[in-house]
Amino acid sequence: MEYLPGFDAAFLKAEDSDPHVSLAVGALAVVEGPMPEHGSFVDRLRPRLTEVPRLQQVLRVQPLDLSAPVWVDDPSFDLTHHVRRAAVPHPGDTAALFRLAADLMERRIDRDHPLWECWLIEGLSDGQWAILMKLHHCIADGIATMHLLSHFSDEGGVETFVSEIRAAKEPSHGFHAPTLTLNPLSLVRGMWNASVSVSGAVARAIGGAAEIAAKLARPADPSGLAGPVTNMRRYAAVRVPLDEVAHVCRNFDVTINDVALTAITNSYRAALLRRGERPRSRSLPTLVPVSVRSNASQSALDNRVSLMLPYLPVEDSDLLRQLQAVHARLAKAKTSGQRQVGSALVLATKLVPFAATAWTLRVLTRLPQRGVVTVATNVPGPRRRLHVAGREVRQLLPIPPIALGLRTGIAILSYADELVFGITADYDAAPDVDELASGIAQAVARLAALSEAPPRTASWAVPKNVRSNTSRASGDNRW
Repeated sequence: MEYLPGFDAAFLKAEDSDPHVSLAVGALAVVEGPMPEHGSFVDRLRPRLTEVPRLQQVLRVQPLDLSAPVWVDDPSFDLTHHVRRAAVPHPGDTAALFRLAADLMERRIDRDHPLWECWLIEGLSDGQWAILMKLHHCIADGIATMHLLSHFSDEGGVETFVSEIRAAKEPSHGFHAPTLTLNPLSLVRGMWNASVSVSGAVARAIGGAAEIAAKLARPADPSGLAGPVTNMRRYAAVRVPLDEVAHVCRNFDVTINDVALTAITNSYRAALLRRGERPRSRSLPTLVPVSVRSNASQSALDNRVSLMLPYLPVEDSDLLRQLQAVHARLAKAKTSGQRQVGSALVLATKLVPFAATAWTLRVLTRLPQRGVVTVATNVPGPRRRLHVAGREVRQLLPIPPIALGLRTGIAILSYADELVFGITADYDAAPDVDELASGIAQAVARLAALSEAPPRTASWAVPKNVRSNTSRASGDNRW
């Protein structure tokens, strides 16, 4: 019997707290034509499902949440219920596809069935078609979703841009048991090292939790970017050449994530100005999920994330100063213990009875939150282009959910030679989602142009005290 972890259950409780919210993660693949016959596609998919048991299971909720929901095999599982068809209305352009994707993603997944859907979308221009993979967030985070999608491709799983998950390259700062040995001196030394490791990890986690709690308790500057949401969504996406991003990283000694968040910062600043709002230092506290997956767990269907909560520098009008500030703030967040908070929360939910966890989640998700305005999550995607039924996947676009008063959310995905930004927004609150997307592309292009200029002065350079821990190593696409 397998129980749903308390951390994953949080996504169900967050969805339950607002009838206008659907907490499903999406991936939209635009594929070259012609579209395969529906029955043959289902037949190709069927044998792959046997390797992913979770997609044939449902959650059985226990009375009064006395224990965690249990995963059980669905006795009436029908693959045709999950693989569905839709058509893009005329003229079948990108805008029409994005409208349809938003419509499909805003609908909640039926919890009486396994928590996923796969939509085959026809009617695109140029003879193309699309696949929308929709998976409830309680099952998987972004990295697991991308591995699942690649598992269903002809390649059956491909490498990501990072040969190792970033978290595995850095000290885990976790809890380590001493190695058993018959040598008493070695055993004592191992126990001492373990106690020091645990003490340090606990101290960092407490410090990071205190920092995040302080930010959450301090309301962001009022703006139209946060507030209640409707049950309708808009979606937009933009793709930029990864070579341009890598060039910026090399020239300014920053990471891909630094560049992506700087472009997002610049576009949000423009959005605030369009709305007649003044960008301030506390206008854009942003939730930045951080993967804590090891190499061995890359394809596991669950959520393995921690988080950071930096203020993105929308108050600054200079793009390069924004890049410097983003780099410095992320470096500070990484060393402050914020990265350890997620692991500590996962451990806490395992130690505390589920009834207490469920009650806490139910209360917290119903309280108004004013400390976060948006979310920006990044996922290293397939290194090479995927193929489905012998057809090349031309575009791979991430679709994040929004909830808890966040009216916009951005997912960043690397696919082949592109960096893709997918934006989900509340339909009424963000009619300018297309401008938000184009602003990101423009900011990346400007950074690339600036990276061709003569080297910046020493006053701009990344401070030495953070450079060694966060700089982008040569030949390594770090996040």
